[in-house]
Amino acid sequence: MIIGAGFGGLAAAKALSSLPVDVTVVDARNHHTFQPLLYQVATAGLDAEDVCYPTRGVFHRQRNARVRMGQVTAIDTADRRVTLSDGGELHFDLLVVAAGAVTADFGVPGVVEHAHGLKSASDALAVRSSVLAWFEAADSDPDLVDAGALTTVIVGGGPTGVELAGGMAELIDRVLCRDHPSLDVDRARIVLVEAADRVLGSFSPRSSARARRALEKRGVELCLGRSVQTITKQRVVLDDGTIIAAGTVVWAAGVKANPLGAAIGTALDRTGRVVVGRDLAIPGHPEIFVIGDLAASPTGDGRPLPQVAPVAIQGGRHVAAAIAAQLDGRPPEAFVYRDRGSMATIGRNAAVVELHNGRTLSGWAGWVAWLGLHLVMLIGFRNRANVLVNWAWNYWTYDRGSRLILNGPAPSDRA
Repeated sequence: MIIGAGFGGLAAAKALSSLPVDVTVVDARNHHTFQPLLYQVATAGLDAEDVCYPTRGVFHRQRNARVRMGQVTAIDTADRRVTLSDGGELHFDLLVVAAGAVTADFGVPGVVEHAHGLKSASDALAVRSSVLAWFEAADSDPDLVDAGALTTVIVGGGPTGVELAGGMAELIDRVLCRDHPSLDVDRARIVLVEAADRVLGSFSPRSSARARRALEKRGVELCLGRSVQTITKQRVVLDDGTIIAAGTVVWAAGVKANPLGAAIGTALDRTGRVVVGRDLAIPGHPEIFVIGDLAASPTGDGRPLPQVAPVAIQGGRHVAAAIAAQLDGRPPEAFVYRDRGSMATIGRNAAVVELHNGRTLSGWAGWVAWLGLHLVMLIGFRNRANVLVNWAWNYWTYDRGSRLILNGPAPSDRA
C-alpha cells in the first residue's frame, strides 16, 4: 500500500509494476498535482487542469495497481492496517508512506485566517481569484487603491516565492494594465518578504544576486532580513513595525512534515519528519517505508535531505528496489540521493540553474533549461501539449488566457 499520490508515491507505484505484488495507492484527492507549476496557475498562465492529472489515469496500463480515494487518519503498525476518515480500513503487508508536507506557519498569528498557501490547485486558484477580484473592485472604486487593493505581499524568498513574484509582476505589467486602462495600475505593488538577507538562500550567492536583480528589474519590492510579526485583514505587520496594506497575502515561507507522520507512532526529528534508516524503512519495521518530504532521510553527514521532488522520486524508486530485494530474500541497499542540481525561474527569459557539476546557467539559457525540464516532468501527453501551447501563446502575445475569477468572496465582501 502507498499513501500519497505525489511525486514519491507515484514513482514507487510505477516502479513496482513488474513485481508480483498488488499495489493500492491511497490519496485524499483524485489527482496528482504538479506543484512546481502551481505559481503559473496563480498568475493566470496556466489552468489548474494543466498541472493536475487524474490518479486513476496514471495506472490504466498497470494491472497490479488500484486507487482508493480517502484521507488516512490512523496507521496501526501492529495490525498492519490504516484507517480512513470515512471509517473504512485497509490492510497492508508492506506500506510506503509518501504523504508529503503541509504549509508551515511558524506560529505567526493570522497566517491561517488571512493568507493563502500554495500547495494545491485550489490554493493557486484562490490566489488568482483574490488578485483579479481586487483589481476589479479597485476599477469600480479607485479609492480602494489607497487601502492596498492592488498590493500583493508574498512571504518567503525561496523558489516558490521568487517564481510567484516574477510571474505576478508579468501578469500585472503585461496583462492587467491593458485589462484596466482607467485604473492607475502603476500603483500596484508586489512585496516579497524574506527573513534571510538574500533570496534563494539554498542557491549560491551569485545565483541569489542574479535572482534579486531580475526581481528588482521587474519592479518587485524586496524586504530582506525582515520577518512577519502578524497578519490581519488586509494588513501585514513586519518585525520592525512596518505595516503593509495588502489585498492579497501569499504565505510561501516554508513547509513542515504532514501530521500523518505522528500517527505512525515512531521517532520524529525536531521538524516532525519521520526518522528512517538508510534503506528508508522505519527502524524495527522493515515492512514500513517513509519517503519524500515526510522522511528525515539521512545523508552521509547525518543531515536530512531537502524536501524537494527529486528526493521523493528517487526515494520512491529505491523503495521499489528494496521491496524487490525483500521478495528475493536479499538485504536492501542503502538509499543514495544523486543531486542533479537546482533551478528557479523569475519570469520571461530569466532563470537561475545550478548543476551538480558546478556549472551554472542564467538568463535565457537557464530559462529554456527550466522550461524543458518541467515540460518533461509533467504527467500526461495532453498536459504537456496544453502547457506548451499556453507557454507559446503567453510568450508571443504577452497575454494570459486563464485570468478567470472562479472562487473567493465577492469584491464587496473584501472592501
